[in-house]
Amino acid sequence: MNILAAIAVADHRYGDAQQYLDEGLTLCGERGIELHRLYLLSTRAHVELDQGHWADAADTAESVKRVPRTSTTPRIHALVVLALLRARRGDPQVHELLDEARELAWPTAELHRIAPVAAAMAEAAWLRGDRKGMAEAIEPALELALERDAYWVAAPLACWWQRGGFEAVHVAHSPDPWNLELAGRPLDAGRRWAELGCAYEAAVSFAQTDNEDVLRQSHNALLELGALPAAAIVTRRMREIGVVGVPRGPHRSTRDNPAQLTTRELEIIRLLAEGLRNAEIAERLFLSPRTVGHHVSAILRKLDAGSRGEAVVAARRIGLLRDE
Repeated sequence: MNILAAIAVADHRYGDAQQYLDEGLTLCGERGIELHRLYLLSTRAHVELDQGHWADAADTAESVKRVPRTSTTPRIHALVVLALLRARRGDPQVHELLDEARELAWPTAELHRIAPVAAAMAEAAWLRGDRKGMAEAIEPALELALERDAYWVAAPLACWWQRGGFEAVHVAHSPDPWNLELAGRPLDAGRRWAELGCAYEAAVSFAQTDNEDVLRQSHNALLELGALPAAAIVTRRMREIGVVGVPRGPHRSTRDNPAQLTTRELEIIRLLAEGLRNAEIAERLFLSPRTVGHHVSAILRKLDAGSRGEAVVAARRIGLLRDE
């Protein structure tokens, strides 16, 4: 079942992947098959990450990471998901996670372990503006993937190589949307990512264009996700091409609060202070309960709170509820 789920993820068939994961996890739970359950959970964490459910991805990856003596592959994938989440949010302790994942992956010489770590290291380097770090992360893994004709692995690595400003690498049979960006069509790649429900990947592809409207769309999407380092890259990109009125950072509502809550998160914490439940908040804001749940999880993390009540107390203490 995990093989089917992994293939579905590689082909970006997220609906199929989720079905296989649900069925597999139910079966593993019924029969006590712990090892395969960890494989399925680590795959689920990647699906949740790709689909923008970052709070769920963090919870799922942590559930794998904290299991003593977790099998090598699930642990690597859990570490990668957690590292990417931290890097994308601008949180600390990214390198510790990636260093552990690299130490586990490289001695095995297995691409399905090495490539995700290399791609994550490249993205983390890109987010901090480290072009040399990108090259060091990608080059050996990309060479290995091309040598083994593993196009499904080589394509994302080649994209990160290209995003680093290095000479484009041709990858035969590379799948959408990677092949679109490799072909110099980042706008089409971003649109394809958006169709697949991958908002972050869409925004990163859009960031490779010179179109002002597209760059603004990318910037707004990244701010909504809480991906501030990538949003800063898009801001610099707009300035480089002469865009007037470029945002200088997060929205004012985000800058004006110590916890860096987004505009939507500020709305939700104020409704939490009114005692509303997720379903009631969803109805009030015309969102799905699942989306509200993601925002609540982000609020708890940013306020270092263990419960909704603690979050409200913390928000009131730092002045986020002064208008109530």
